[in-house]
Amino acid sequence: MSLLYEGALQDLVEEFGRLPGIGPKSAQRMAFYILQSDSVDVDALADALKEVKRRVRFCDICGNVAEDEKCVICKDERRDQTMICVVEEPKDVVAVERTREFRGLYHVLGGSIDPMSGIGPDDLRIKSLLPRLQSGAVTEVVIATDPNLEGEATATYLIRLLSSLGITVSRLASGLPVGGDLEYADEVTLGRAFEGRRTVS
Repeated sequence: MSLLYEGALQDLVEEFGRLPGIGPKSAQRMAFYILQSDSVDVDALADALKEVKRRVRFCDICGNVAEDEKCVICKDERRDQTMICVVEEPKDVVAVERTREFRGLYHVLGGSIDPMSGIGPDDLRIKSLLPRLQSGAVTEVVIATDPNLEGEATATYLIRLLSSLGITVSRLASGLPVGGDLEYADEVTLGRAFEGRRTVS
């Protein structure tokens, strides 16, 4: 990012610019928003940033965000202990929970297999999943990785790894979005829609 301002303001623009998905213009807008905000609001933001770094960690069991050794989902004895949904990131747990369709447990991998970025299976939380499956309590693993190349590679690896354990391994169906046009669908999405088709009569 080129030098636009001096001192503290430039430092703030550069710090915002390091955040994922924030370009130079957005970083500048955010910096000026902070500059024009009340000191009380800025202090509250600074305190929230410090607190999240101080208190929030990752669950020892599933890898979800937590403030204790276990996250709220792993602590909840009412959850279905026979199912584990494998996701890439903690934000994916929130997305699945919003559907209210899944009442089991989770396992957060911390990313996906991406050889181009040098990320292999050993860089993910795959090894910590296996001991969770050896107790015999889990009967199904639902793989809910993203429907992109990296997510598909991760799903394929997991399916191959788990297929010999005698546990049902399923993959979230993916296909055409509601309100979308068939002509604009890419071949992978359309192919997955055909694979996941259901009999209706």
